[in-house]
Amino acid sequence: MSDPTRPNGPKIIAVANQKGGVGKTTTAINLAAALVEEGCRALIVDIDPQGNASTGLGIEAGQRARTTYDLLLEEAPLDQIVVKTEIDGLLIAPGTTDLSSADIEMVANEKRSFLLHDALRQPAIDAYGLDFVLIDCPPSLNLLTVNAMVAAHSVLVPLQSEFFALEGLSQLMLTIRELRQTANPSLRIEGVVMTMTDRRNNLSQQVENDARAYLGDLVFQTVIPRNVRVSEAPSFSMPVLSYDPMSKGAQAYRALAREILGFKPAITA
Repeated sequence: MSDPTRPNGPKIIAVANQKGGVGKTTTAINLAAALVEEGCRALIVDIDPQGNASTGLGIEAGQRARTTYDLLLEEAPLDQIVVKTEIDGLLIAPGTTDLSSADIEMVANEKRSFLLHDALRQPAIDAYGLDFVLIDCPPSLNLLTVNAMVAAHSVLVPLQSEFFALEGLSQLMLTIRELRQTANPSLRIEGVVMTMTDRRNNLSQQVENDARAYLGDLVFQTVIPRNVRVSEAPSFSMPVLSYDPMSKGAQAYRALAREILGFKPAITA
């Protein structure tokens, strides 16, 4: 997929929100799967110490001999980290709990904020023919998340349609603004995607309305519904698009992928 705003290499998107439980990993997995359905090749980079994106795509412990920890702190080559998933065209650089200590270990490195940036610009990445790299960030604004934002072209923010959802968003936006000024001048906000939405619920609708009033066009038209199939899919180590292709959740992530690719958006949920 050609994009004149990124003439060289894949488009790198950091999926970030310092608040946990907002559907960040779920969005990374299912958006990547939906982009692959659209004919793209995608890589998920799992830098969350919980390693849920890796587990959710069926990457067993034995397939994680080398991980994003090695990529960041041991300068391991990409081709020793990246593994295939069950979905043709979808790759992953898996993460493990080893990343829990990464923040402390990176502090002494003078290039500490640029480790992932440099790792994802190794010449070896060209061999994968990628269109997109999605970085699944930890639920905090720590040095791992800063690395993701310095490495990325844009930030995708999943925002849960529940009370307090907008709290903390201003801090995330401030971090993005600071990184534009100091480390990544071209960083932009890809958009905010409302997750776990139930439009039969007045509070959920009010949060969505507030988000659109506050953020305007930054909020994707597509919203991700609260859907039991989306919740069940990780326990079967697959995206919801594979687990139940016709579910509302699967259809919503397809719509989000098409919106990111520049097709006419379809409001869901």
